[in-house]
Amino acid sequence: MTVLQQLNSAPLFLICGGIIAFVALLCAVFAVRAWRAGRALGIDAQKMRRVVLSSASFSVLPSVGILLGVIALSGSLGIPWPWLRLSVIGALHYETQVAQGAAEQLGMQTLSAAEMTPQRFVTIALLMSFCIIWGMVLSIFFNKKYSKKLGLGSSFGDTAMTAMFIGLCSAYLGSYLGAFVSKNGIFTFSGSYVPIVVAAVSGAVMALCLWLSKKPRMAWLDSFSVALSMLCGMASAVVCNLF
Repeated sequence: MTVLQQLNSAPLFLICGGIIAFVALLCAVFAVRAWRAGRALGIDAQKMRRVVLSSASFSVLPSVGILLGVIALSGSLGIPWPWLRLSVIGALHYETQVAQGAAEQLGMQTLSAAEMTPQRFVTIALLMSFCIIWGMVLSIFFNKKYSKKLGLGSSFGDTAMTAMFIGLCSAYLGSYLGAFVSKNGIFTFSGSYVPIVVAAVSGAVMALCLWLSKKPRMAWLDSFSVALSMLCGMASAVVCNLF
């Protein structure tokens, strides 16, 4: 039995599938409780339906990219593990980068099944889990205190989220813009243009959606702006790679 066959074995499917099913059940329970709580508070059912629609569009449409990530990682890590990571707590950009970085440190030329061994898989899987677990751990100890700050009527929460988002985008864009090198007054670029194009297209689509959502009868577009910008960004990456 090859390593990839072991990573796609029935025991791994049962373990990972059981965890995903448990998390899905919790999501369903909390969704029902949230709806009942909203009705008890007297919130209009139509408003709650719009929230559900907005949440569904934000979750379902971008999941196309997540599915592509599972398919991409399954060639080297099997199906169950990427399925678990990208279904519960992982993020597409995080999982692929950490897996690739771990593979390089293990002496692998590429993240591929041909170079994968059980020992290497365990190391990669452990690193993927360990590096992202701290959000949950820190929430246990500090989330209550943080929630109190959000309820003080200040803009701390909005400011913190905005700063975090700008910092995240700057870190990723900076790593690609850093490929521009000036030598003797001549600029050269040694990286890939694809991430820069994707960022530009996604930003332009988001700006267009926000502008259109302020028009009469176009307010509904605001619920789909994030999903549309992500899909258009992914589509631009496909087009760039083709040409």
